[in-house]
Amino acid sequence: MASKHNDIACDYFLNNPTSIFYPLSEEEKKELFNNHVCTVYKKGEIIFKEGDKPTGLICLSSGKVKIFKEGVGGREQIVRMSSPLGFIGYRALFAEQNYSGSAVALEDSVVCILEKEALYKVMRSNADLTMRMMKKMANELGISNTRTVSLTQKHIRGRLAESLLLLVDTYGLEEDGKTIRAYLSREDLANLSNMTTSNAIRTLSTFASENLISIDGRKIGILDMKKLERVSDMG
Repeated sequence: MASKHNDIACDYFLNNPTSIFYPLSEEEKKELFNNHVCTVYKKGEIIFKEGDKPTGLICLSSGKVKIFKEGVGGREQIVRMSSPLGFIGYRALFAEQNYSGSAVALEDSVVCILEKEALYKVMRSNADLTMRMMKKMANELGISNTRTVSLTQKHIRGRLAESLLLLVDTYGLEEDGKTIRAYLSREDLANLSNMTTSNAIRTLSTFASENLISIDGRKIGILDMKKLERVSDMG
């Protein structure tokens, strides 16, 4: 069961130098802080379901989250991955629509929901915040559009290579400089790459035999980034 969390997570989200909320005045931050709720979700717990109505802006303070849609036969298609200081479900919020997909915690995660009216109040009075929000959404829309084309036009190798690079961009590498800091199941990797699980397993094995990656359970290490990028580019 999800549980309420203390206010440290929200304070982190508002006051982290890399957060778009960091430049806000103390009064504006107080407005958001006084109108939020932070919740802890265990690995595998649902943050929101397709069809739910947004109540505010969901901010990921810590952890990893996947956003997915169910396709034919109940098969998932992961449409986005979220990392700390990222937003979840913002399109539905600003479009005043219900969520078009579902969000699940990939590991223990803390999310903070900034209440809609408080957020709108600050955005109406702070054009810089609104512009930063628009820029962030526009960047993510560009990535989403590129992914849509890739998942329909690239071959299996190109799609999986692109997904591994996406995970590196989103979550980074461990201290060894090669292990992706995200331990996805083979099914999740397949759903991120628009392929069957068996194809994902076979292609990962091929990449390992070509010394592009190393595999240790769910841990995947990048051994040759340039060659992996080339596979992705070639499609």
